[in-house]
Amino acid sequence: MPAKKAAVEGRVPRRFRHAQPGARGWAGRGGGAAVLVPSLREYRGTTVQVCGLWPFSSGASSPMIGVPLGRHEETQATVCCDPISWFQRARLISNPSAFILGKPGLGKSTLVRRMFLGLSAQGVHPLVLGDLKGEHVKAVQALGGQVITLGRGVGYLNILDPGQAVEVAHLLEDHGHHEAATRVRADAHGRRLNMVVSLITISRNKPPTDQEQTILDRALRLLDDRFDGVPVLKDLLDVIVSAPDELRQVALDRGNINVYLKETRALEATLLGLTGGGKLGEIFSRQTTNPMSRDRAIVFDVSTIDETETDLQAAVLLACWSYGFGTVNVANALADAGLEPRRNYFVVLDELWRALRSGKGMVDRVDALTRLNRSVGVGQIMISHTMSDLLALPAEEDRMKARGFVERAGMVICGGLPAAEMPLLTQAIPLSRREQQKLIGWQDPPAWDSRGVDAQPPGRGKFLIKVGGRPGIPVQIGLTSIERAEGLNDTNTRWHIAARTPEALGAPEAVSLLASPGEGLE
Repeated sequence: MPAKKAAVEGRVPRRFRHAQPGARGWAGRGGGAAVLVPSLREYRGTTVQVCGLWPFSSGASSPMIGVPLGRHEETQATVCCDPISWFQRARLISNPSAFILGKPGLGKSTLVRRMFLGLSAQGVHPLVLGDLKGEHVKAVQALGGQVITLGRGVGYLNILDPGQAVEVAHLLEDHGHHEAATRVRADAHGRRLNMVVSLITISRNKPPTDQEQTILDRALRLLDDRFDGVPVLKDLLDVIVSAPDELRQVALDRGNINVYLKETRALEATLLGLTGGGKLGEIFSRQTTNPMSRDRAIVFDVSTIDETETDLQAAVLLACWSYGFGTVNVANALADAGLEPRRNYFVVLDELWRALRSGKGMVDRVDALTRLNRSVGVGQIMISHTMSDLLALPAEEDRMKARGFVERAGMVICGGLPAAEMPLLTQAIPLSRREQQKLIGWQDPPAWDSRGVDAQPPGRGKFLIKVGGRPGIPVQIGLTSIERAEGLNDTNTRWHIAARTPEALGAPEAVSLLASPGEGLE
């Protein structure tokens, strides 16, 4: 009777039920149910290699084209990324550029080094146009590249040196490429004029007047026509002081030499300061000590310049950028004419905020550089700390242009950032609430109880790759054994000397204070 009642109600009697294992095996005594289910080891392969694998095959959750950076923070899948590969091969971004934001000490330089080391293996020449801390010198030396040292009494960069433009123009003319030769000469003239104007802007904290720029343009042309050899700033000053008729005409002195002297007095004073010392020193007043090559990796080491000399740092950075892009244009002209093989370059513009704050008009000059990377065949990566650095400019139009650097970048790579940066950052790129919380969590310091060991902050080596409105890719940078052994990513080398014992440093008082928590204290 009970069995019939159970059947009527749609239930299976206990004696008719079949025993089944649970999710972790057979339960009960002697059943062998697993208390902890181990995670399976994951392997990655191409569709050709694992086409017959069954089951548990799945597609990659991140792009596999580009320089391998590390693993996806959530899925542990390999993440490959660099601006040139994502533009040229993967077609994921519209221009080969990237912008990196993050607090100091979280691995921005390590990420950049990983990218240009991987790209150099693909035939792309890295150009580090201004290394303020000497972080990339070892990596470029390991690649067999050229290290150009600039600083007070260390190395000089003549901003009036056309570089290889004159020789290349003659070579193009000899092969019948007269239009290309004219463009090379015009580009060299424009870059030299822009650099002189930039140095005057930094020296005065304001740009020269329109009439002064016209006088400088005509003086440079006279210098090219009359001077035998490579001129320097002193030669340019001598041309202006000599007051030739061509300059007096553009100065509109109407035959009155006193009017000319009045119009050029401020210009002469500024150029005299650039040639005889002043806050910008003599770095730009002598012949270039180490000319730049165009067939290898290059780094401009400017680490000897003190951090307090912000104007000099900004001037050197602009000079390096101008010199580097001038060399790229010369290489492209030769390649277009079929006289040299085509070369691609990966340009690193570090500490961007220093150049932007150096004076009015600097944003326009940097803005011109950021718009040319796709047309001149170079990949470009710009590095700064926060959006506040870019927007801390007095003029509203300059702040809008600086924010455009981030908006126009093909990809934006963010490290740990404070919460106050999120409203500014979300105005340039879309970030979900979860992505914002991830960036804020990455900027936290390490644990208090480090006990003297090398405790890393939680966000070191972690970055979020953003392309447009797509979800960000969180990646943990992984260093190879060679990178660790060679010390390519050690940016605290000057602190290793101070890490010796207090006895070696001649500080016996510190021993009693650091020996134990309570010893030596009352």
